[in-house]
Amino acid sequence: MKIAFKLAYKNLMGAGLRTWLNAGVLSFSFVVIVFYNGLIDGWNQQARVDGVNWEYGNGHLLNNAYDAYDPFSIDEGHGILPKNQQENLTPIFIRQATIYPQGRMMSAQLKGIDAKQTVLKIPTQLLLLSKAEIPALIGKRMASSTNLKMGDEVLVRWRDKNGTYDAANVTIVGVFDTNVPSVDGGQIWIPIEKLWLMTGLKNHASLFVANEKYSYSSIPRWKFESQEFLLKELTKIINMKKTSGSIIYILLMAIGLLAIFDTQVLSVFRRQKEIGTYIALGMTRSQVVRLFTAEGSMYSIFAAVLAFIYGAPILWYLAKYGIGFPISGDTVGIIMADRMYPIFGLGLIIGTLLLVVISATIVSFLPARKIAKMNPVEALKGKIS
Repeated sequence: MKIAFKLAYKNLMGAGLRTWLNAGVLSFSFVVIVFYNGLIDGWNQQARVDGVNWEYGNGHLLNNAYDAYDPFSIDEGHGILPKNQQENLTPIFIRQATIYPQGRMMSAQLKGIDAKQTVLKIPTQLLLLSKAEIPALIGKRMASSTNLKMGDEVLVRWRDKNGTYDAANVTIVGVFDTNVPSVDGGQIWIPIEKLWLMTGLKNHASLFVANEKYSYSSIPRWKFESQEFLLKELTKIINMKKTSGSIIYILLMAIGLLAIFDTQVLSVFRRQKEIGTYIALGMTRSQVVRLFTAEGSMYSIFAAVLAFIYGAPILWYLAKYGIGFPISGDTVGIIMADRMYPIFGLGLIIGTLLLVVISATIVSFLPARKIAKMNPVEALKGKIS
């Protein structure tokens, strides 16, 4: 086998530009596969971390009547959880509201949260430090859509427990930056004690966010959704993107492998005298087949070397400085950062390398099988058997 690789190397070097064109096309496919999968993996990890840090925590304990995807469930989707069962849980109480920034009317959700909480990254400590009557936090996208900034007051209207409308001014004491649209868009965060007082629904909560120490046990009228369950939809989207993206690099791989296949077919056709000489010198047909298969598989080795030469600096730069996107998560309704940082793990690189090498070896073996049926005498004469 060592001799086969030496002969294969010399033959490929002798082929000159044709060898490097084939290897170049294959190396481009290699870089694209690594880049795309690294980008998706980076998005997945970044989105999961942001989702856990800003919204999901270690899971949600929800009132049975509350559905995060059904706004009509907000009015009735709340209840009181006994204090002795609230250990390692942070309450969040949600009410529908209307705000009037600069005379405009906009729908919003008032979300009361424990200002002393540390489970989520929402900077609720600003609510504690403020001396405003009703301090409030909003995200930067909410601030952009309402033209509100720190220190501004905005009129908010809501309904109390009896369904009676009430209104008051809230003061914006902080604007936070997050990639999680469900924490930002149309959300106004205030101390939960204030919201209890405003609605007359003291100690009520729509859901509780669990920390890493929380252990769930069955509670009547409350259901628990684990961290993995809450991330399930995101995981489906990531997997769908991987599947749709695979079409692109399958086509690129097919182009590179087709070039190798055509080259091997041409080699078997044009190098019949060489094949006959190998057999006449004592090589078996299977050894000659391995020689031509080795030539094809070496294209993948050359492609990997080329990919490392020009691809490694590009991928390193992208992994370190990220890739900016013109759209944000709130535009498409999913957790998506303005700048993504691909992750190029060793497993991804080795897996892609094995895929390219195995594929190149297979398409090289297919035309080389014809050698086993050749008559060595006719091959020496350069005739097709």
